Amino acid sequence: MTSEPQAPSAPTAPQPPIGLFPKLIFGSRWLQLPLYIGLIVAQAVYVLLFLKELWHLVVHSFDASEQQIMLVVLGLIDVVMISNLLVMVIVGGYETFVSRLNLSGHPDEPEWLSHVNASVLKIKLAMAIIGISSISLLRTFIEAGNLGTSRSNFTEGGVMWQVLIHLTFIISAIGIAWVDRLSESGHRKEEAGHG
Repeated sequence: MTSEPQAPSAPTAPQPPIGLFPKLIFGSRWLQLPLYIGLIVAQAVYVLLFLKELWHLVVHSFDASEQQIMLVVLGLIDVVMISNLLVMVIVGGYETFVSRLNLSGHPDEPEWLSHVNASVLKIKLAMAIIGISSISLLRTFIEAGNLGTSRSNFTEGGVMWQVLIHLTFIISAIGIAWVDRLSESGHRKEEAGHG
């Protein structure tokens, strides 16, 4: 059995030594690891909350009104959206700010992870927060028919503040996307000028 001679690989340039202080600063990113582990624990708490609410929905499904069932289902959707937000922060944040996950080629690699960076993560988080706020506002609007009665969980002022906060989230997301687009077009012009 003869083996073909392998071409010598090109020598790699030696890496310059990194000083102690830069190593310390760069290594400090690992201090975020307990924060991401804490978010994983919060995710587990949300799973328990979801299962508890789902159990209540199943047990009380025959003696609850359609509106009550709809409110519980919206609550379940809210929990799922918050859980999705947690996954985005945990996976995207760890990949962006701590260390690579090396999921390239993995069959379960999230599609969005391949092009995530701090800017994309901010926009995705803003959109997720708007989605969560929308579900919460929808629940409020469904219960708005009880305003002014003892069965109401909200006041008119409370509903108004929820709407204003929701609009603030939307305006903030538009602002983040606009600033991101401006900085992106600035980078493109800069690259075209160097090209």
